[in-house]
Amino acid sequence: MARRVAEGKPTLKGVGVHSLSKFLGPPQFQFGIIEDEDQVGVATGLVWTTGGGDTMPIEVTLMEGKGSLQMTGQLGEVMRESAQAALSYARAHTKELGIKADFDRIDIHIHVPEGAVAKEGPSAGITVATALISALLRRPVHRDVGMTGEITLRGRILPIGGLKEKTLAAHRAGLKTLLIPHKNRKDLKEIPRNVQRGLKFVLVKNMDEVLSVALVAEKPVSGRKPGLRRGRTLRRRDTFQPPAPAH
Repeated sequence: MARRVAEGKPTLKGVGVHSLSKFLGPPQFQFGIIEDEDQVGVATGLVWTTGGGDTMPIEVTLMEGKGSLQMTGQLGEVMRESAQAALSYARAHTKELGIKADFDRIDIHIHVPEGAVAKEGPSAGITVATALISALLRRPVHRDVGMTGEITLRGRILPIGGLKEKTLAAHRAGLKTLLIPHKNRKDLKEIPRNVQRGLKFVLVKNMDEVLSVALVAEKPVSGRKPGLRRGRTLRRRDTFQPPAPAH
């Protein structure tokens, strides 16, 4: 703008979103956005990086095989351990979840498409578990649901760090619901009010609560009510409602 003034050329009254690239050039960085549709075996996690938060889609596919687990993408050691814990949880709860797969006759491939930047940190466990169970049950994951949290072998959800940055990334990506560990409730006060009003926060304590929100509901069969499986009782979920703006 200053150059145009110095050259005596007409100047714009302001610079908008559509004219930024004209003055600054093409964008140098990209960020994750919401998926186009609900998909089987794909869950959206959130990751903290040195540049802030971002979304992290995790894909799981199943093939005929001999029970091997393959993980690809720039995954750190902690994330690999999270994937192993997620698989152990799924195998240990096949009956409750309604999984009928024979783990000794299938190969499981877990992939993080955004492989240019190494992913590390104990916060992807519930995302891997959700994508894996989605693939095993052939039930899609809601595309507008994001999640962050670590999982134990018993299915408990552990607290995470960087919630503010991850929440801003979820809001920017167009997600509508965010699953976070119940013990991170205290950190919600750091989230800007306008971001809180644009997201539904669901505070979870175990994987039952995660799956009941993240997976697309089953179609009723022979009068059976949709859910994880018959006879499975889900614990009550906590949802966070931001305070109304002051008038």
